[in-house]
Amino acid sequence: MRVVVVGATGTIGSAVVAALSAHHDVVSVGHTSGAIRVDLASIESIIQLFRTVEAFDALVCAAGRAAFGSLDELKDADFQIGLSNKLMGQVNLVRIGRQYVHDNGSFTLTSGVLSREPMKGSASISMVNAGLEGFARAAALELPRGIRINIVSPPWVTETLIARKMDPSIGLPAATVAQAYLAGVEGAMTGQTIDPRAFAAKHAG
Repeated sequence: MRVVVVGATGTIGSAVVAALSAHHDVVSVGHTSGAIRVDLASIESIIQLFRTVEAFDALVCAAGRAAFGSLDELKDADFQIGLSNKLMGQVNLVRIGRQYVHDNGSFTLTSGVLSREPMKGSASISMVNAGLEGFARAAALELPRGIRINIVSPPWVTETLIARKMDPSIGLPAATVAQAYLAGVEGAMTGQTIDPRAFAAKHAG
């Protein structure tokens, strides 16, 4: 399959590219680097992305910005970062990309564990993640031509925790997280939110 990976140079994205490359033709898309780039907050940039990429079989998005901060700290502009980028950016990948995806193709997007396991300071991120998961459940009922849509909800990633000098034991390696994206691309499910921790436990051994 021809698989477009948005956020291909990030910690999770690069692991997804590595996992997919063994059996698929991967088109890597970055934000500030790479031959093909996209700004998720810009609908014009997303339209241009698909004009460049043209027809494809699956799209994975492992990108999206959102602001972390307490309710007292978050301003309208902080909320708008997540709404414009991580939420509507990924929604627009589907809205525009469905015109280019082949029959029985798929979209696998990224939310995050904070939608179901919030913490202090995560109000904006939790809102965006939960909104994206709701979008996928509903969009799955309407997408034509056998097109599927799923969400991967990653936990903390081990490599990120190490980089931030945090306890890596609470995380999951990026390569393990990537297997959940692979399932979204190669599986038959739609409208689902995949927790890589549960997926890894189910497929252990």
